[in-house]
Amino acid sequence: MKTPIFAATLAVCLIAMGLSSPIRADEGHGHHPSFGTPGKAADVKRTVTVITRDNSYSHEAITVKAGETVKFVIRNEGSLLHEFNIGSPDAHAAHQKEMMQMMEMGMLTPTGIDAEKMKMDHSAMGMKPMKHDDPNSVLVEPGKTRELIWKFTKPMKLEFACNVPGHYQSGMVGEFRFGK
Repeated sequence: MKTPIFAATLAVCLIAMGLSSPIRADEGHGHHPSFGTPGKAADVKRTVTVITRDNSYSHEAITVKAGETVKFVIRNEGSLLHEFNIGSPDAHAAHQKEMMQMMEMGMLTPTGIDAEKMKMDHSAMGMKPMKHDDPNSVLVEPGKTRELIWKFTKPMKLEFACNVPGHYQSGMVGEFRFGK
């Protein structure tokens, strides 16, 4: 199995890139995104299925409209943990630091989520509790399917990305295009 080799290589690359430095738990989080809101199932007019593989999405771009509520069905057909996160390039950069910290703390592994470590109290380390529960993002373990419903409120530069350490850098990112 290639996962241990991949994880070790990834860790060395990320440390060399300086992505393993400590950060605040709320960096990139804790605020309501200006580009949209969690959607309501009753308002969904369209469903987009996104398949994740190691390390790619089935879509390079997804066209949406301002005011549209879309249900995303994310199916992980890869062997690694993947994320579907809606955000700006700057938000993804900040979130990648948090995801790296979650990986370093054992909350996330290359292939999954440690539910017990996700519940741990981080206050002893001077940090706010860290969870991966933002409404614009889902983690999808291998073989699993998750859904995310999102209402896009205004056109802007937005991406969908996997911020698991090293995945964005290897090209696991796509763009949202706003149509009329």
